[in-house]
Amino acid sequence: MSSTLLEVTRAAHEEVERLERLVVKDLQTEPNSNKDRLVQSHRVRNMIDTINDTTERLIEIYEDKDNARKDEIAALGGQTATGTNVFSSFYDRLKEIREYHRRHPSARVAVDASEDYENLLKEEPLVEFSGEEAYGRYLDLHELYNQYINSKFGKEIEYSAYLDVFSRPHEIHRKLKMTRQYREYIEKLLEYLIYFFQRTEPLQDLDRIFSKVVADFEEQWVTSTLQGWETEGQENGHVPAQHSELDLDYYSTVEELMEVGSERLKEELAAKGLKSGGTLQQRAERLFLTKHTPLDKLDKKHFAKGARGKEQNGVAPAPQEVGNLKDIALMEAKMKKLCDLLSETIERTIQNVQKKQALTYEEMEAEREEQEETQVDTESDDEEQQIYNPLKLPMGWDGKPIPYWLYKLHGLGQEFKCEICGNYSYWGRRAFERHFKEWRHQHGMRCLGIPNTKNFNEITSIEEAKELWKKIQERQGGIKWRPELEEEYEDKEGNIYNKKTYTDLQRQGLI
Repeated sequence: MSSTLLEVTRAAHEEVERLERLVVKDLQTEPNSNKDRLVQSHRVRNMIDTINDTTERLIEIYEDKDNARKDEIAALGGQTATGTNVFSSFYDRLKEIREYHRRHPSARVAVDASEDYENLLKEEPLVEFSGEEAYGRYLDLHELYNQYINSKFGKEIEYSAYLDVFSRPHEIHRKLKMTRQYREYIEKLLEYLIYFFQRTEPLQDLDRIFSKVVADFEEQWVTSTLQGWETEGQENGHVPAQHSELDLDYYSTVEELMEVGSERLKEELAAKGLKSGGTLQQRAERLFLTKHTPLDKLDKKHFAKGARGKEQNGVAPAPQEVGNLKDIALMEAKMKKLCDLLSETIERTIQNVQKKQALTYEEMEAEREEQEETQVDTESDDEEQQIYNPLKLPMGWDGKPIPYWLYKLHGLGQEFKCEICGNYSYWGRRAFERHFKEWRHQHGMRCLGIPNTKNFNEITSIEEAKELWKKIQERQGGIKWRPELEEEYEDKEGNIYNKKTYTDLQRQGLI
């Protein structure tokens, strides 16, 4: 009865267990296409989210902050405010169950919930992709490409070239990254890549990936080893953010300040955005003015050209500006990680763009229609050809597994290996015996320099074949035909001699 807390707990555990089994069953099915893989991944992701939500509800129940579960367990044991009465508790419970089923007659019918859960495997979650993305096969960065080529930090390049360089933000000059335009661009780029990754790889834990990225980023940021942000220095002599500021409280006169040195004064003036030129005394006087006068109260003539605004926003970075730079660098690090994970997709997108550039509109339309027809045919064929074959039996002439008794009769589970054929495996005695006359075995024997005769049937080892061939050659050497003894000649009188005798008599002139 679902009205009680314990029944809700039991039903929640049952739901989690059923969903876990469905996840395993779904993942055991091999998808036939990229679209099927995406649908399966999103379907599994939805089931995992449901399991997480149900588990959170179970945790709240077991924490029992309102003591409802504890009171219900006590009531089952007959513990009431007046004492322990098991029988009264039992009959009260029975009355409550009867009243529940009287108000809900349909609850008496045993409903098999497994069918409802099995229907989850047939669901196809809606995953939205643009036409350019082609169900997650390619990236669609045209909007960001237009923003890139129309910005100060970008260059006028082709779309295919942009796909190759957008993942390398460290090549952009650091000064150009300090603008609001670049920050908006990198935010939109990161947002799109995250959204694309979540649609194409829904089973990946993006939070865990980014936590590792953030940990590595913090370490590299502190040590100034982050690619593209190795040095905090700016051009035109501006000092890094970690620059140790000169404490003017230790100096009471300009002459004392001059003892610091010309270069040190120049660095300090540049850090504050003031003019750093002039003689040693002029530099010391200019810096000494900042001891009692705030920078925003100083006359404009003391500031370097265009440095007044920078002093407020970035040449000597205020803590807020340093934080903005760090946010941009962190977004770049996350974007690079996503590009590494999507490297195959990026490469596939570049190839697709280059291919499209070489096609006419009619050719692209024809190719698109052909792909759609192929996909429809593939889906229909796959539906027809889903054959249950758990024993991995060989296929017969009709495209179906052969009967198991026939499989055992021909011994197709027995493996024969032939070293002469390159350790090729033959399944079944019939296939093994037949292979001695086939091209693979004949080629192996020819490579060994041995004639493929009946003498070498059943021989699969190279060493055994060589030894047998050696014995055959020795045996043939003992009965070898010798022409000097066995070749016969006849003289004029009809006498028969062997070759040796005949040549001797002829040499003596007797014949």
